[in-house]
Amino acid sequence: MGVFPKKPSRSRLSSRLPVYEKLDTQGKDRDSNDSYDEDSDYDGYSEPSSPSVRNSRNISGSSATPMMAKRAFASSQISGRPVYRLPNRVMRYLCFGLISFIFLLIFFLVRASQHDNWKIASGRITKEPGAPPAWESFGFLTRYYGGVRNLVPASQNTPEYPRPEDEVPLDKLSFVNNTSTDPVLDARALPASKEFAGHPKSIFKGAPEEIHECFVDKDNEVRVPPIRYFDGRPNGFPEHVLGSYELLNLPEDICFERYGRYAPYGFGYSVRTGGLGVGEHGENEGFESTWEKVPRVEWKHVNWAEIQRRCYQANVARYEPLPPRKLSPQGFYIDDGLNATLRTRDAMATEPLESHSNVTAKGEDDAPKSGEKPVGKQLPRTAVVIRCWDEYAWREEDVMNLRALIAELSLASGGRYDVHLLVQVKNDAAHPIWADAATYEKRIETSIPAEFRGLVTLWTETQMLALYQGIYDLFARGPDLPVHGVYRGLQMAMQYFAYQHPEYKYFWQWEMDIRYIGHYYDFFTKVENWAKEQPRKGLWERNARFYLPSVHGGWEDFKQMARVQSEMGSTGADNIWNGVPGADKKAKPKGGEKPIWGPERPLDPEDWFETESDPEPETTYEKDKYVWGVGEEAEYIAFNPIYDPEGTTWGLADDITGYNTTVAKPPRRAQIITASRMSRKMLLTMHRETAFKKHHAFPEMWPATVALQHGYKAVFAPHPLYVDREWPTALFAQTLNNGRNGASGGSRTSVFGDREHNLRGLTWFYNSGFSPNLYRRWLGLKVNNDGGEEFERVEDVSKNGSTVSEMRGGEGRMCLPPMLLHPVKDVELAVEVNPEGEVEIPESDPGA
Repeated sequence: MGVFPKKPSRSRLSSRLPVYEKLDTQGKDRDSNDSYDEDSDYDGYSEPSSPSVRNSRNISGSSATPMMAKRAFASSQISGRPVYRLPNRVMRYLCFGLISFIFLLIFFLVRASQHDNWKIASGRITKEPGAPPAWESFGFLTRYYGGVRNLVPASQNTPEYPRPEDEVPLDKLSFVNNTSTDPVLDARALPASKEFAGHPKSIFKGAPEEIHECFVDKDNEVRVPPIRYFDGRPNGFPEHVLGSYELLNLPEDICFERYGRYAPYGFGYSVRTGGLGVGEHGENEGFESTWEKVPRVEWKHVNWAEIQRRCYQANVARYEPLPPRKLSPQGFYIDDGLNATLRTRDAMATEPLESHSNVTAKGEDDAPKSGEKPVGKQLPRTAVVIRCWDEYAWREEDVMNLRALIAELSLASGGRYDVHLLVQVKNDAAHPIWADAATYEKRIETSIPAEFRGLVTLWTETQMLALYQGIYDLFARGPDLPVHGVYRGLQMAMQYFAYQHPEYKYFWQWEMDIRYIGHYYDFFTKVENWAKEQPRKGLWERNARFYLPSVHGGWEDFKQMARVQSEMGSTGADNIWNGVPGADKKAKPKGGEKPIWGPERPLDPEDWFETESDPEPETTYEKDKYVWGVGEEAEYIAFNPIYDPEGTTWGLADDITGYNTTVAKPPRRAQIITASRMSRKMLLTMHRETAFKKHHAFPEMWPATVALQHGYKAVFAPHPLYVDREWPTALFAQTLNNGRNGASGGSRTSVFGDREHNLRGLTWFYNSGFSPNLYRRWLGLKVNNDGGEEFERVEDVSKNGSTVSEMRGGEGRMCLPPMLLHPVKDVELAVEVNPEGEVEIPESDPGA
């Protein structure tokens, strides 16, 4: 009894729930995830220890215990709806669709990758516009647009550019003269102009020649008025950034305004009086001085072919005898040998590229006429061949420029130069000019102004295809530009033209969109003379570099710099990583280059062609004292650097065909813009090599490449160039000569190719934007709403002169020093109404 507790029934019932607690087990199981059967406190409950409703002792022992059934504990699994399984067929469809989608995605990704690769390979990928070039942030120079009322002597001019970096910026208003109210002293008075023939540095004074004067008419009475210049330059006029006046002996201390340059050729007077009907209005004070000694010329019925013939005949004793002209062996003619000198127009038409402007060759009959004074050394003659096409839209400005070219080269030289027009017939299917002479003549009459028709030689692309058959076409610019076309085969027509004209020793290839502010004869002669005096040693290395006097110093300093860079080498983008593990093994090695001394032959001797007469060095490179080549006429003269296109980003660097290229491309050189002088010897080499060896290259690369491979003397003439923006000169020099070893080419960082945009601000480049704007402003036209008549006449004091559009004006007509401009296209001048188209109004009769 003592071991049991006093109240055993309480102990047994102590874990039972109170009577007042009611469990909602169904709601708990249905609505909650927290069931009591997961709690460890309920593990002590078991069947034997639970009170039984059938136990009478318990009933009698505790009347407070309710009569209820044993609580049913919740199951350990949560009750819910059974899981729905998709049918197997549906699952198969879903899996098949997913796998198909993955395969389609892979296919489209691969196809897109292939398409992008094709676009890149074909050059049809569109690049996202990048950041603008650095030069676009440089300010425009303003003092190019000063006028003749604000001239200062060249020695007293403070140029706006280039300026040392450590100098204080200029006050651009200081260049502008204030309009004087003093009637005695007018700060903007117009100075007097002078004839160019009297300038001390002109070719007429510096190297005068004894020639018979040439006239416009056959009676030797009508002279061409001389062009006129002003001493000095507009105050603040910038200096040239490239090239040199001093080197070429060009006059630097003068400038030309539009009337002094073009008034002799019909600018400034009406069509009724024989002019062009342009330039009659606007700021023209003092323009009458052009005709103060020589009257205006009536240009209506001029025939330039006849004028050139008469000029040559008057000076025939000065020149080498013309070779006899031989008929081409194109069949049997019964009168051969009987009357061979009589040639009908149809017979002439049988020669495909026969020129209208041939001077009648007399062969042995070209002896000086009686009364002519014999000269000492007879001179060779030169043809200036201007490229054009039959659909060219001739304007008055084109006419006066071509008149200036003929008058200043042919007449002023006494017939030393002849001017030709080499005209392409673009649609020879519609105009079968080779069918008969009448069709040939008709195409000339409908395409060319009357005064120039006698100068024309027609050619077609299909004619070149017939002459130079068998050339392997690389289609470097796609199927629309074949190798025989005018774009890639331009030199072909020039080659055949030289073959047809043995009377000339040299040929200037010129273009319709080139302008020279100055005298053409003075410029051409001085360029030729300078090229003649250049030594061959280091010539190709100098040719490959731009010359910036403000950076490179004098010409001798530039020569030594080019020599050191070529012999010692310099670090550039193509060799900066040489020696670094993992660097490109194809990178060009550091160090100098082998100097070009004599011909640079292709690697494969099978590519050599007629090398027997090629010039060879007289001594070794080291022993030569800059003697070889001095006094030797240049076979090739260019106006841009003659650079190595290998490794550059220039798109036509590999447009050379006919050579064995299994090991490497042949040695080659290029120069941008085809305007150049070529000797007949070189042109015939090009002609024969194209015809017989099937060698050819892009027109801007073919002449220099032939000169390199055959050892001909080629010269880049550093003529003065101007730039439109305030480039830091050191940066400009580094940008231009950023090729291999300090040259302009030979590297992917060359300025020729992707970086050509840096040259758009120069006065001489194929896509220059500065030269056409400068030329139009010089003619008195408005450009970008700047310039024009009001700008030249009236000063606007409200402007501050800081930019081109903020210039005050009132300085008169623009005045530019001698400079070469390209390209100048589609210049529209205000033209007087043609009097032939006017309706004649009869006078009224007062007595009616």
